[in-house]
Formats: sequence, structure tokens, C-alpha cells
Amino acid sequence: MARMPLPPRDGRCSVSVNSRGLTLIELSVTLAVVAVLSALAVPSYHGLMKRQRVDAAMHLLTSHLASARVSAITYNTPTVVCPSNGDGICRQDSDWSVGWLTFRDPDGNRQPDESIDQYRNDPAPRHPALQILSTAGRRHVRYQPNGLSGGNNLTLRICYDGKVEGLVVVNNTGRIRSSRAQENTPCTP
Repeated sequence: MARMPLPPRDGRCSVSVNSRGLTLIELSVTLAVVAVLSALAVPSYHGLMKRQRVDAAMHLLTSHLASARVSAITYNTPTVVCPSNGDGICRQDSDWSVGWLTFRDPDGNRQPDESIDQYRNDPAPRHPALQILSTAGRRHVRYQPNGLSGGNNLTLRICYDGKVEGLVVVNNTGRIRSSRAQENTPCTP
């Protein structure tokens, strides 16, 4: 068995000849490599965050619309989903960017009559570049007790930085589909 050398008796530490730190050149090269990799990664990260925000809005809208359809069928009562400011009242424009309201609507006036009629009143995903707009002719979805959504199709456009990035479409039979939009389609109200 090999013996470990004892430290010197004068209290000084012995330093190995082979131990040394980083030179300034090595440190500079390492920092340059890190800077180049960071510069390449940042645009990809921004693109990933944009896709995640759009996908989250599409999935949230799709799930709320599907839930409203199931509620209409389950409770045998017409159910409406409309844009809302979070105050329990449907907005009269086509901007869904603040949030949406789901409620039962047995009298067909397309507004909740009492707070007990409301199923959900949820905010939309928030980001300054994210905007959700519906088609101008149809601002809300009204599901019948049989699950149908009469009238014309409703298309919700999920826009990011003024360009349409995703679509959520509700057809006359009440079915919901979502898709990615074509490149560079402007988002006009």
C-alpha cells in the first residue's frame, strides 16, 4: 500500500507543478463560443414561445367550445359561448381576446339572465401580441340540445403580431376543428 506524503512541517502548502488556471485566451474563446450559441438559440426560442402561445389559445378555445356542446346535450338546454370582458355579459363585437363566457340560454336572448345560468366565465391567454377575432357575421356560438350549431360557420382567428397563426372553426353541426393558418395572412378585424 502506498503512503501519502506528509505536508511540510513549516505550515506551507505544497503546490503541484501541474495545477494551473485558465488563461485569458482560453476564457475568451469559451465566452465567444457561448455568445455564438446564444445568438443562434434566441430566435428559435422566440419562435417556440409564439407557437406555444398560439397553440395554448387554440386548445383552450377548442376545449371550451366542446364543453359547451356537451353541456347543451347533457342538460337538454341551449348553450351559448360568446366573447366577454369577464363581467358576465356578452360583448357586442368580434374580439375574443379578453375572454369568453359559457352559459345556458333557454329563452334564446343570447345573454345570461341570472348568474346561475353561467357555466364558465374565463379569461383568454394574455400577451400583447396575441389577439383572437371571430368572423364578423357571427360573434357567438349557440348549441342546441341536440348538439347542432345552426347558422353559418364560426371561425375564430388566433393572431400574433398582426398575422393569423391559427384557426378554430365551428361548423353547423357543432363540430370543432383547429388548424394552423397559411403563412403571412394579415389579421384584419
